Amino acid sequence: MIKKIFLTVIILGFISPFILVGYYYFDYDYDISSLVDYKPELTSRIYDKNGEKIANIFDKKDRYYASFDEIPPKAVEALIAIEDTTFFEHSGVNFGAIFRAAIKDIKARKMVEGASTITQQLVKNKLLTREKKISRKIKEFIYSYKIEHALTKEQILERYFNEIYYGHGYYGIKTAADGYFHKKLADLTLKEIAILVGLPKAPSTYAPTKNYEISMGRANRVITRMHILGWIDDAAFEKALAENPTVYDSTLTQNKAPFIVDAVARRFREMGIKDLKTGGYKIYTTIDLRLQKVARDSLKKAYNLSLKRIKKYKEDDLKKLKIAEANGNKDFAIQDVNVSQLNGAMVSLDSKSGDILALVGSVDYKKSSYNRATQGRRQPGSAFKPFIYQVAIDLGYSGATKLVDIAKTYEYEKNGEDMKWRPKNYESDYKGLVTLRNALIHSRNLATINLVNDIGLPQLLRELKKFHIKNLPNDLSIALGTMSLSPLELAKYYTSFSNKGMQVVPHLIASIEQNGQNIYEKQDEEFRTSVPTQAYIMTTILEDVVKRGTGRRANVRGIELAGKTGTTNKNMDAWFAGYSPTIETVVWFGNDDNTPMYHRETGGRVSGPAFRNYYQNILKLYPQIKRKFDEPDGIIEVDMNGKKEYFSDISKPPRVQEESDPEGELLF
Repeated sequence: MIKKIFLTVIILGFISPFILVGYYYFDYDYDISSLVDYKPELTSRIYDKNGEKIANIFDKKDRYYASFDEIPPKAVEALIAIEDTTFFEHSGVNFGAIFRAAIKDIKARKMVEGASTITQQLVKNKLLTREKKISRKIKEFIYSYKIEHALTKEQILERYFNEIYYGHGYYGIKTAADGYFHKKLADLTLKEIAILVGLPKAPSTYAPTKNYEISMGRANRVITRMHILGWIDDAAFEKALAENPTVYDSTLTQNKAPFIVDAVARRFREMGIKDLKTGGYKIYTTIDLRLQKVARDSLKKAYNLSLKRIKKYKEDDLKKLKIAEANGNKDFAIQDVNVSQLNGAMVSLDSKSGDILALVGSVDYKKSSYNRATQGRRQPGSAFKPFIYQVAIDLGYSGATKLVDIAKTYEYEKNGEDMKWRPKNYESDYKGLVTLRNALIHSRNLATINLVNDIGLPQLLRELKKFHIKNLPNDLSIALGTMSLSPLELAKYYTSFSNKGMQVVPHLIASIEQNGQNIYEKQDEEFRTSVPTQAYIMTTILEDVVKRGTGRRANVRGIELAGKTGTTNKNMDAWFAGYSPTIETVVWFGNDDNTPMYHRETGGRVSGPAFRNYYQNILKLYPQIKRKFDEPDGIIEVDMNGKKEYFSDISKPPRVQEESDPEGELLF
């Protein structure tokens, strides 16, 4: 061992001058462009609307970039103190330090001290392998000299602090500060700086997440060295030694909302940006992480309640089956439901801006990462009815207009065969005549179909174009919402109601920065679908849906809410789409294999409670939120049989025909 050390020292001492001569007089093909034109792969970061980090996205190395101006002066001093005290004096290699280290190694009969400069360490990490050969050491010297002549000392330090590995998967000091301490560089204490500076020597050994005490000992040596050099005073020295910082053992991605991360990645692909994982983007989303968590919890709670109900239903049905069999009744059957297929989704928007506040694509991302909120397209059922009723209101109908609620058989031809369609109400009853308000409040299918006939299907389809809804069926089934929409699409269309007759395009990404430059800013898109008075009349009806109709389970005390349930044929889909004065939310539940849910699981029963729980928590998080809908100018309120009805100059109030009708029948 001693002979090997002597030989190394002699060889290095002998050839060093020749290396220098060779460097200056011969053309070495040593490429240092990767350090001179330093452009490492950088982690992109996703933030919510309040600046809280949602996740990191990177390819192979988790690295934030810090300019030299961002790096705390104490970090520079600490590094130089412990690694290379003469950094600002040498030209890349410190031969004096090499010989001093060799002498110590000889005396100790083992390698006890290194002599690599900061520049050499940077070269080893970026340009060379870890092989222990004299040839590699010679290359290291040459590279170091070339770099010292190509870059300033500050540039070398900047590259060092960004390139070096700090353990736990963190590359660069800025990444390590965020990962270990959840802090910005400017907020680090001296002890935390010392911990980070001490890591590169042996990242695994000194990682504070693995060996806290060993890491503290290494940091204390850094601090002691700074004190010996006179770079910190006694007070700072004692304070730093006494500190025991909190260290976080975080995952590298720190992913708090995986559905948002996936949606951002998809949006980047749509925008044609291919380097999301390496481009070092700062992506500011419209998401509110607090609402994202509430939405996720609300969806899961409603899911668990549904499973609990279905279990109870099955137990009751088994009891009924036994009784039926005992009585000789062979016609009683139990519905076969595969509860493993049940899933849900939720999306919540700022009604005015279209900013997506929360987006949950399934009840459990770990079990299914498929985003049903953006990609799952299902029939909205009765949740589509408000669009038909809004057309009627825009044409002059009002909540007091009488609709016919009776059964009718429709005959048509399909593939050369005569067919019959006999639609019915969910309750399988008929009211005869029902007001438009009550028809929507109680989701009367027959009254809605007759309303479509009254308007006329061709005119209805023309009027519905203003909502920009795609793939509408060209038949009466449109009254039952038989088109396919994703929850996000339905939420977009519902802003026509929640935003006072102005539909807005939803946004997930507010802005994108790269290299300190803003490269993307969302542009609000909106267009009018109804005038404010007519949209408000619809809102009053949808308020009654929540207060006393099919959406009662969505009601929340202390805030005005409007919305509509939707349950498709055979209970294959269960929806609730609704809004407060400022926030709109759509909830969907159904089986992934498109089989029916249990027959009692309706939009009001399964999705309504998820909506309710979400808004209850909104009130807790944001008690200052707007709680009452604004009534626009031009609304005429009329008391009708003890109940308030709303009219406008388009939906005119009824008049009393006193002469021909002494009982004062209301005419429309």
